[in-house]
Amino acid sequence: MTVHDRRERERAERHQLIIRTARDLAEDEGWEAVTVRRLAEMIEYSQPVLYSHFASKDAIVAAVALEGFEELAGELREAPRDAEGPVEAFTAVVGAYAAFAAARPTLYDAMFTLATGLPFGRSEAPDELKEAFAALAAPVVEVSGPHDPDTFIEVVWTALHGLVTLTRSGRLRADLAEDRLDLLITLMLAGERV
Repeated sequence: MTVHDRRERERAERHQLIIRTARDLAEDEGWEAVTVRRLAEMIEYSQPVLYSHFASKDAIVAAVALEGFEELAGELREAPRDAEGPVEAFTAVVGAYAAFAAARPTLYDAMFTLATGLPFGRSEAPDELKEAFAALAAPVVEVSGPHDPDTFIEVVWTALHGLVTLTRSGRLRADLAEDRLDLLITLMLAGERV
């Protein structure tokens, strides 16, 4: 291994350490606890070293979010594997999305509520975003009925995000979370027959 190869490997490992430490700290103490100074102390590198990897806290959050999109894509692709038809696949993906958000609230915040500068819905969007959206979209398109598939996907995603966010923030009754999700699925599928 050349010196250059070793330095590149060490840089990649340090980059991943920063992301992992930020994610762990956010899960333990919330995103407000994640600062470049705090991360530098925790990983025992200077702040300039962190800035050589990430220009800002938002860039660190974006890196964590990209990991989240990769994880979400995997779960959404896996969810409908045993589905016997489009309705079951749609139901499985909607359930998997809601379960992901409930199980990983800090990661979900990085992906969807914190500033990241990630370009959603544009050609220059990172592959992780495109793959997660495609995993959500594939079964949704199958039940979009007479509606424009792109619009239907956005409405489903908007409704899911709203349910997840309002439930997590305590603005909706927690005991009705499953009923709300079932009703959302029913309403979305009713549109298939319009």
